[in-house]
Amino acid sequence: MVAIATDRLTKVFDDGTVAVDGVSLAVPSGQIMVLLGPTGCGKSTILRLVAGLETPTSGHVLIDDRVVDGWSAQRRQVSMVFQDYALYPHLTVAQNIAFPLRMGHGPAVEQRIRQVAAELGIAEHLHRQPAVLSGGQRQRVAMARAIVRQPKAFLLDEPLSNLDAGLRAELRAEVTALARRHGVTTVYVTHDQTEALTMADQLAVLRKGRLQQIGPPEQVYGDPANLFVAAFLGTPRTSLLQGAVYAEPDRVVIDLGSQVLELPVGDARVARLAEHHTERVTVALRADALYPVPPTGADPARPDGPDPAGPDRTLSVTLRGTVRAVENLGHEALVWVDTGGLPTSPAESQLDLPDPQTHLAELLAEDPPPRHQLRKTIARMIPQQRRPDPPATARTRYGFYPVYEPNPSDPPDGDGDVVVRVPATAPPQPGETMTMALDLDRLLLFDRSGHRIRLH
Repeated sequence: MVAIATDRLTKVFDDGTVAVDGVSLAVPSGQIMVLLGPTGCGKSTILRLVAGLETPTSGHVLIDDRVVDGWSAQRRQVSMVFQDYALYPHLTVAQNIAFPLRMGHGPAVEQRIRQVAAELGIAEHLHRQPAVLSGGQRQRVAMARAIVRQPKAFLLDEPLSNLDAGLRAELRAEVTALARRHGVTTVYVTHDQTEALTMADQLAVLRKGRLQQIGPPEQVYGDPANLFVAAFLGTPRTSLLQGAVYAEPDRVVIDLGSQVLELPVGDARVARLAEHHTERVTVALRADALYPVPPTGADPARPDGPDPAGPDRTLSVTLRGTVRAVENLGHEALVWVDTGGLPTSPAESQLDLPDPQTHLAELLAEDPPPRHQLRKTIARMIPQQRRPDPPATARTRYGFYPVYEPNPSDPPDGDGDVVVRVPATAPPQPGETMTMALDLDRLLLFDRSGHRIRLH
């Protein structure tokens, strides 16, 4: 087994594009490192640099503490699995698997091929050609070809992205078990959060070629270092609302404009939050930080389980809003609740979402038909709601006057909602009023520059 590392690895292409910008990673021997991030963040380029298929502009790649920058891909003894399988269509499955062993012959090679094929469940397809196989079977052939020569490391570039959801979940477990069974150091590239969180020993989140955070998946998810990581990780997507902090001698609140989050008196977080008096903040709320509660005066215990705040109810505060949409997933329902808050713009969250001022028809077609007939047709299909102009000042029941400057890059109406999970048996209906409790232990706050405000 080997360890893989990169030291300030940088790759700048000839057109000036900075694909990788000073990335330093360390993959311990036998562990799985998952590189996660949106399209174009440099994940695949890092993989190709480690494999020797690209030459770094600066920085180094190390295998077992040896700099391998000048080594060929073959000498590095790593196997790479691509998104498009990269199988030879004129060769049989057995011949594709045997390709890395093409210099060897005899019963030992044939036995090795049969052994690997049996391990991956494709032994009965050895005499077939890739064209007659399903997508999952082709991916298994690609994996068999990668492990047949017993490499020092696996490098997998989104190998499951072309498969349907059910097969992707099945192969995800198989790939993880295979890497652990062989004890092979693995670097896995994906943009799928589920793959990243379930497969990784170490998770590295990237954006535009730069490393944002690295650590065990549960740590990166539960303790995001910056606003981008908090916004990118989370299904459904994390709700981001603008807020302002106000401190008085006996209380501290986070003003969301239409309502406030008041921290309980005596809570250890009060003193830390009071240091940010009058500052603008971003409040990040994941669906697992919220749960529905009955109206005021009723027992606030969760209908589907224990109160995550425990017996001490002071660890949670409430939010109210109007149900805007409900998505039934069978085992649960996701409810979008309009709390009247203002959403944080993509420019602040750095999520690189499409321009919200661009009409949907222009996002679907680079060259709309004359007189924008496509745009008019789609506009008739999609109900439009007029967004009220945000007030320059907003009075709350606490007498505060936070100022929220209108931002032309704010997302359209609805993107400021919060999402809460409820049992699918009796979900609320659009238009109903809903009260939610917020677990303060899962409240995520960020300053205007996107840095985390830690309250613990």
